Amino acid sequence: MEIKTIGGVEFAGMLTAAAAMIENNKSSLNELNVFPVPDGDTGTNMSMTIGAAADQLASGPISKSLSDVSSLIASSLLRGARGNSGVILSLLFRGMSKKFKGKDEADAPLLAEAMKSGVEAAYGAVMKPAEGTVLTVSRMAADAALNAADAGDDVFSLLEKASAAADEALALTPSQNPVLAKANVVDAGGQGYCYVLKGFLAALRGETVALREAGEETTAFEKFETEDIRFAYCTEFLINRTEKEKSALKLRAYLESIGDCVVVVDDEEIIKVHVHSNNPGKVIEEALTFGTLSKIKIENMKEQHTELLVHNAEPEPAGPAEPEKDFGFVSVAAGAGLAEVFTDLGADRIVEGGQTMNPSTADILQEIEKVPARTVFVLPNNKNIELAARQTVGLVSGGKRVVVIPTHSIPAGISAMLAFDPSASAEENADAMKEALGRVTAGSITYAARNSVYEGHDIAEGDFLSLKNGKVSAITKTRDEAVEALLDATGGGEDGIITLFYGEDVKEREAEEVADIIRRKYPDAEVSVVNGGQPVYYYILSVE
Repeated sequence: MEIKTIGGVEFAGMLTAAAAMIENNKSSLNELNVFPVPDGDTGTNMSMTIGAAADQLASGPISKSLSDVSSLIASSLLRGARGNSGVILSLLFRGMSKKFKGKDEADAPLLAEAMKSGVEAAYGAVMKPAEGTVLTVSRMAADAALNAADAGDDVFSLLEKASAAADEALALTPSQNPVLAKANVVDAGGQGYCYVLKGFLAALRGETVALREAGEETTAFEKFETEDIRFAYCTEFLINRTEKEKSALKLRAYLESIGDCVVVVDDEEIIKVHVHSNNPGKVIEEALTFGTLSKIKIENMKEQHTELLVHNAEPEPAGPAEPEKDFGFVSVAAGAGLAEVFTDLGADRIVEGGQTMNPSTADILQEIEKVPARTVFVLPNNKNIELAARQTVGLVSGGKRVVVIPTHSIPAGISAMLAFDPSASAEENADAMKEALGRVTAGSITYAARNSVYEGHDIAEGDFLSLKNGKVSAITKTRDEAVEALLDATGGGEDGIITLFYGEDVKEREAEEVADIIRRKYPDAEVSVVNGGQPVYYYILSVE
């Protein structure tokens, strides 16, 4: 078949098909993850990221302008980006959008240039680009697209050749990445991008990519039975805009942070809102910052009493907070105890998230906007969240400055906050906090979520895993063996300070037993025990 050009409607269909393709293959993408620790898996992150754009398109109507549609997709993907794989996917579309700006349609040469622009945007955002990843796969696909355009191919033929090149590049990823080679798998992010291109082709053929029955995970594509609904209240209303300069995208970002099934459609006069949440009071409070409300409808989808939650809604800061101080902090943490630690140290806002739940760029941006400070330091506290946090720098409003400190663990985040000096400048504080990261060693104990071969280790599902600074240092069958192995890896020093944070599945008595093991091994160290309440990790160890 021959397709000379694509416009906004066609590109919207391509994105929707790609989103369904990734959703249908989400579990298989997750299984490709080499790291055996339960985490924000690639398939889940990519599905939720591209699903944010598919949801936005589903709210309609679809513009005929390729510029308008690609801009909408790029914006939705950026705000919905979760994990490194989701952020890179969003950047691939963001780069395409820049090339499509001002264009009603694209022919083969422009599409090839757009794909190359997306690759350049993705490479530019990664500090140390690694080959054998989605970056390699997307680059080889873009190169094939450019060659096809030079040969005079049409849009469809170009995408066929790009998809074939992506498949070939994917097959080579184990030879480029030793970790993949040992596990005998291809790169998960690269496989996800191959599904994107296959979705593009399916849409151009006129095929419908049907969504399979939902599995265990929940995303915007899955149908819920009533008893499985996560968010109890369906809230709908119209906003008669009085603050016309305020972007409806900010309202959407906020609603996505507290609920799902978000639909925000706007024009110059009104904003139509639909959202499922557990707190319609918060929804209404935020909406009132955009204008007056009408046609309000709140339904309890679990047959609960609607007014109870509305009247008991906790007040939240509405819209961007006016600067009242020089510095503020936003920290990512999972677990009530860890959240309290960061709050006690001076964090203004906590973004709920961590290894099992990577927050989106929109989640982090929402909390940054609520901090009444001219400079806001963001602590991602997880390597897989840092890239999403960095995307907020260009999105924050009101002239607020955002500085992301590369904290890859909870202990690193705490160490950074302890190094903060309110009398120093932003630059001096950033340098001091980064320097402090080298003075703390982070250890943790968790379990293997799957059978795996990782860095030469044969790992069985359920094994205890000891990790030093995020890397597996020992695999054991019992908790006490895991603790001993972790202490050997992290050390304690004669006069060290060791803090043990225990998780939600650990009793205080068990944590004290572990603390006693630490004290016997390092009798001169100062050992303290804190109820972190974190999921997945039985223990997090901070050694200074």
